Amino acid sequence: MGAPAASKICSMPNKTADTNPISPMHLEKADQQTDPQTTAGIFKLFIGYAPGVGKTFSMLSEGVRRRQRGEDVVIAFVETHGRRPIAELAQKLETVPPRRVEVNGAVFEEMDLDAVLTRRPQVALVDELPHSNLKGSRHEKRYEDVMEILKAGISVISTVNIQHIESLTPAVKRLTGVTVRESIPDWVLQRADEVVATDVTPEALRMRLRRGDIYPGGNPEPALNNFFRRECLIGLRELALHEVARVVNRNIEPLTSGQEKSYRNHVHEVIVVCIDSGPTGRDLIGCGARLAASLDGDLYVVHVRIGKEDAENDLVLKANLQFARDLNAEVVELKSNEIPRAVGEFAQAHAATQIILGRSADRQDNGLFYWRRVRRILHWAPFVDLHLVSLQRPISGVNR
Repeated sequence: MGAPAASKICSMPNKTADTNPISPMHLEKADQQTDPQTTAGIFKLFIGYAPGVGKTFSMLSEGVRRRQRGEDVVIAFVETHGRRPIAELAQKLETVPPRRVEVNGAVFEEMDLDAVLTRRPQVALVDELPHSNLKGSRHEKRYEDVMEILKAGISVISTVNIQHIESLTPAVKRLTGVTVRESIPDWVLQRADEVVATDVTPEALRMRLRRGDIYPGGNPEPALNNFFRRECLIGLRELALHEVARVVNRNIEPLTSGQEKSYRNHVHEVIVVCIDSGPTGRDLIGCGARLAASLDGDLYVVHVRIGKEDAENDLVLKANLQFARDLNAEVVELKSNEIPRAVGEFAQAHAATQIILGRSADRQDNGLFYWRRVRRILHWAPFVDLHLVSLQRPISGVNR
């Protein structure tokens, strides 16, 4: 597999060398006893839209270039997946030996966090950021290991695919039909000082798969007819480029701090997402978060309690509300026997410009009761735009 295409979009570094760039919100699980004089490392992230686009190759190539310039670079962990070009490139760099863990008679390799911290290079290369660590590790997820490495003053270059960004997993499932099991919170992407899109065309990626460059020795046809379908790859690529562009726009803002900002010539957007205690609330929150980010608006996630939730629904609701907080939404729980009035009055009181409601494709949500609720919300908030988001969209490529 040759070198990937040049990165299409990258963000500007948004932190200066003499300040600690890690927000306290992003370090809830990190050790707070680190020397306050330690400057956190710089975090660079290569993001792709599918396996095989060249993220790991790009990460290793940059590591080699930096070493040639005199920087102390080590591989903290890399997955070659049997790809010869990756293995050959990795041999040009020092590798911190992985930690070997035996589970049910099988031996697995994990990044040795303590060994990396003891080695203390200038730059550590860490592949596959969303990886779940084996039981007994200090942190549950690899991205938490990376946060500790960064806090120790070591810069990190890492990789991730778009399907592993938490708020985008519902959109990815609709596109591909695949349920993503491992993900990273959106704040991890926001923590990155530089984000680079590693990009190739879907046609080139499918050719790599046919040649055996992505999964050596395997039969490519099942993947070509499923996740690597052209229409799926086009959608995933669009998601990735949009997400990187959004990060770029956000990171440019600090560069203008201290300067007079021009007044916005549009109404400030306030988005209210209404959720119940069901699992579909997560999809609505992700939709609202992306809308708020694209419009530079405020995001509220509102749940109206009529009575006491059962234990199972309450756990789902709490998880969804925490997901909303992770996306910087303001979470509001209201108590009322009249949901439309409570939502409408809240929207009016907070000058909401848009309300997002869920809509299932079954007959129940197409009934008069559902539409009566919608009309009542509009009665109490007549000047608000209302979005009805389908929660059961057909999977791309499926006959309907």
